[in-house]
Amino acid sequence: MCGIVGVIGRGPVNQLLYDSLLLLQHRGQDAAGIATSQGNQFNMYKAHGLVRDVFRTRNMRALPGTSGVGQVRYPTAGSSASEEEAQPFYVNAPFGIMLSHNGNLTNWRELRESLYRVDRRHINTNSDSEVLLNVLAHELQSAANGVSLDDDAMFRAVAALHKRVRGAYAVVAQISGYGLLAFRDPNGIRPLCIGRQETEEGVEWMAASESVALEGSGFTFVRDVEPGEAVFIDLDGRMVARQCADNPQLVPCIFEYVYFARPDSMIDGVSVYDARLRMGEYLADKVARNMRLGDIDVVMPIPDSSRPAAMQLAARLNLDYREGLIKNRYVGRTFIMPGQAVRRKSVRQKLNAIGMEFKGKNVLLVDDSIVRGTTSREIVDMARAAGANKVYFASAAPPVRFPNVYGIDMPTQSELIATGRTDEEIARAIGADSLVYQDLYDMQQAVRDINPKLTRFEASCFDGQYITGDITPEYLARLGQSRSEPGKDEDAGGLRFNMGYTSDDA
Repeated sequence: MCGIVGVIGRGPVNQLLYDSLLLLQHRGQDAAGIATSQGNQFNMYKAHGLVRDVFRTRNMRALPGTSGVGQVRYPTAGSSASEEEAQPFYVNAPFGIMLSHNGNLTNWRELRESLYRVDRRHINTNSDSEVLLNVLAHELQSAANGVSLDDDAMFRAVAALHKRVRGAYAVVAQISGYGLLAFRDPNGIRPLCIGRQETEEGVEWMAASESVALEGSGFTFVRDVEPGEAVFIDLDGRMVARQCADNPQLVPCIFEYVYFARPDSMIDGVSVYDARLRMGEYLADKVARNMRLGDIDVVMPIPDSSRPAAMQLAARLNLDYREGLIKNRYVGRTFIMPGQAVRRKSVRQKLNAIGMEFKGKNVLLVDDSIVRGTTSREIVDMARAAGANKVYFASAAPPVRFPNVYGIDMPTQSELIATGRTDEEIARAIGADSLVYQDLYDMQQAVRDINPKLTRFEASCFDGQYITGDITPEYLARLGQSRSEPGKDEDAGGLRFNMGYTSDDA
């Protein structure tokens, strides 16, 4: 899961791309990159770190041009040492293409082999995003009319890519001398939207992972890119779009609404904030059925993404709501940090308890989800140390029991605290006196209440159902085996793509 952005502007876009990446920083904190196009020349800078730390004045000055793409990278697992695997990625033929990708390809190893043996293209990293870039490059070359590229050729190339590539992908690609190409996988797993703004020089366009990047940069949200659709915007600001998939269906990742997206974003016709409020209402009903409300003195969120659900739960059950945990906003999101040791240390750095809100009280802590249990266990210990009498726990999402292969760091079941445990056993594992999980149907219905057209969701980490239809027990076992061998080169096991610089990278 990463944040991507692409811009066709009327003036220099380096600052616009920088500002947009700041607004998408919550989607990735491992690395950041910007590539701009000036005439037929690309300029690129990328490095490890937060956006504000990566780009200095000298870097920004070296990024001239009126169009470009950018990305903030989310490390999924393991090491994230290679700056070469930060994005955007570049390929010089055909035409020259810069690409940023959010998602994860499930057949990247087969594609890499095919690219080498059939297409005669060399892949220089272990990133599935570089594989995706080379598939796009090959298909553009095959579809081009001689040395020129028109709209039809681009859409034929994306259609051919859809037939070869499986998994989750939202893409923005800058094609030298032509413009910006943006497209989304046929299931619409990863979000992508477009916006525009009028300037004195003409219309400007932006494609980004979330609407907050558009609106925060002065653009007006136009619409989401449809599953399987490709949108092309030329350097003059002309926009054309075409459906390029044979059987597209909208099956968005439910975890976007639970945790990843900013609450002020709209994704596929759904306000993320409203979805989280409704998740709180459904969770309140589950708490009322499973706990004695008289035993709960106060409801507290685990900041920040669980706050809407906790507020709505407290209001619905007529319970007191308090902010008992204060967040240090200069520490990153622990879920997207690589490595358990780093996450555990960061929990204590990130949160501090207000003792007066805990002392002698029975506290219901509300979180958006429980994945590994590291954060939950540390926070329960923190609450008890602050003087809580009883510590109850409620999750706005169901138990996470299965690996995710579409760009979220849930690659092995052994790391998931819910694997092989009942709710009561999970409660003991995190040290809580009681635990209530949201039901899967209720979580999905909370989103569906807002947009009834969303009939299906990618919820594999909860139900083990993989929408792409190509995930077998052997595939998951191979992922787990590769990841469990300390120090192993992910290339040997094909895991780098799920590790921190791949599309997950994305």
